[in-house]
Amino acid sequence: MKKLIVLISLLFFTSFVQAQRIKDLASIQGIRDNQLVGYGLVVGLPGTGEQSPFTEQSFRTMLNNFGISLPSSTKPKIKNVAAVAVSATLPPFTKPGQQIDVTVSSIGSAGSLNGGTLLQTMLKGADGKTYAIAQGSLIVGGFGIQGQDGSQVLVNTPTVGRIPNGALVEREVPTALGHGDTLTFNLHRSDFTTAKRMADVINQLVGPNSATAVDATSVKVIAPRDIGQRVSYIATLENLEFTPADAPAKVIVNSRTGTIVIGKDVRLAPTAVTHGGLTVTIAANQQVSQPNAFAGGDTVTTKQTLIDVAQDDTRMFVLDAGTSLDELVRALNEIGAAPGDLMAILEALKESGALQGELVVI
Repeated sequence: MKKLIVLISLLFFTSFVQAQRIKDLASIQGIRDNQLVGYGLVVGLPGTGEQSPFTEQSFRTMLNNFGISLPSSTKPKIKNVAAVAVSATLPPFTKPGQQIDVTVSSIGSAGSLNGGTLLQTMLKGADGKTYAIAQGSLIVGGFGIQGQDGSQVLVNTPTVGRIPNGALVEREVPTALGHGDTLTFNLHRSDFTTAKRMADVINQLVGPNSATAVDATSVKVIAPRDIGQRVSYIATLENLEFTPADAPAKVIVNSRTGTIVIGKDVRLAPTAVTHGGLTVTIAANQQVSQPNAFAGGDTVTTKQTLIDVAQDDTRMFVLDAGTSLDELVRALNEIGAAPGDLMAILEALKESGALQGELVVI
């Protein structure tokens, strides 16, 4: 009978806990994206470019590369040219000849990049080496219209555009996938319990001591040296499922947007909450005083001020020990707390020590 009760309780527990794959919770150390950046020129703009010193210098350098030399006294009119910064993300294992998307952003006073074409631009990594070359016509999602009096209308951002598959990869970033006798999985969210559970599920499949939780983030796994076997090995490991640990009890408050997120494990110590509001309304009305026809007086305007004070009902709620999230939200809704009031209540609960969880204000 006892075994039956335990089995039923386990089935009830697993129905509420969702297992996840290792690939959704962790990534392999050393396998990551790489950021690329470059400086270039966008040409063909319909008069929305710029006449800045660095744009002119870049324009002269480009002409010199094509064998055209301008006299120093000549000042070219280049309102159809804009200096831009070009950025891209190089995914891991991207091979030479493949293409990646690029983002082009104006770095001067250009009014819009709409209709422009990016000239050949070298994209470099943090080591200063060129990994891709970008070129192509821009797709700009915004536009701007300006009147002669200086008024203007902007829709989205016309000074930023994208070029899908606009960069050709020229160099591969080396990875450490085939080096050493081990692999290291790094959790996206550090947690000692999750790291231990990941190591346990790998050991159950591969064998004891095959995986070791190094710390709250990393799990080191023994792996074969042959690169073909290692790829199959990783494909098997990353699809293993296990139940990660619950997130820490936190209350996230965004003071700019009024958004409040309360974790399910947030609890309250025995406490009492009271809420009340004083509303003062002041209105000034102008009234006209008109004398009688034979009184000989003047018509005057007078101001009449009306002051109304409204006191909301003040109600107190007592919350018992271990009050859950649902009970807390229900109580705060009953007292009609607005987001601003709710923030003040949560901060007061934290200061009093009654809030059993971390309060994070962003």
